[in-house]
Amino acid sequence: MIQDLHGLDFGPILALNNEHAMETSELDASRLKALLDMACYARGVDGGATALLIALDQEAGYENPNFAWFKAAYERFVYIDRVIVADAARGRGIARALYEDLFFFAKDSGQERVVCEVNLDPPNAASDAFHAAMGFEAVGQNTIHGGAKTVRYFAKVL
Repeated sequence: MIQDLHGLDFGPILALNNEHAMETSELDASRLKALLDMACYARGVDGGATALLIALDQEAGYENPNFAWFKAAYERFVYIDRVIVADAARGRGIARALYEDLFFFAKDSGQERVVCEVNLDPPNAASDAFHAAMGFEAVGQNTIHGGAKTVRYFAKVL
């Protein structure tokens, strides 16, 4: 069910990502390739057409204000850059399965924590609830993009 996305056709991955660009960020093929090249973990369902989770470790040369916040706060971590489940596939436990697979991968790689951010303004109550249920705890917050967005930072100790 869960498969590595490295080396697969970008089409389905790009389509799913850009359908949810409001929650994540829009990508073109070259930016997606660069992100996958940096990713320590890029797995999904149905080749990324149904669901995907892309994560980076502290070694990635990722220019992103949220990643930079975690890099300043922790020596070692796995950062969830994006997790997306297609609308038609929600409620089936796919996100939970991807997170559990990531936790196993991270722990097996010697990592101590998995981190992410969730929008605080505009709010994302469903994501807050999901991350709390998965064992994440709030560790900070930040206003980014010139005040356009406020995020809350979460970490799960493995």
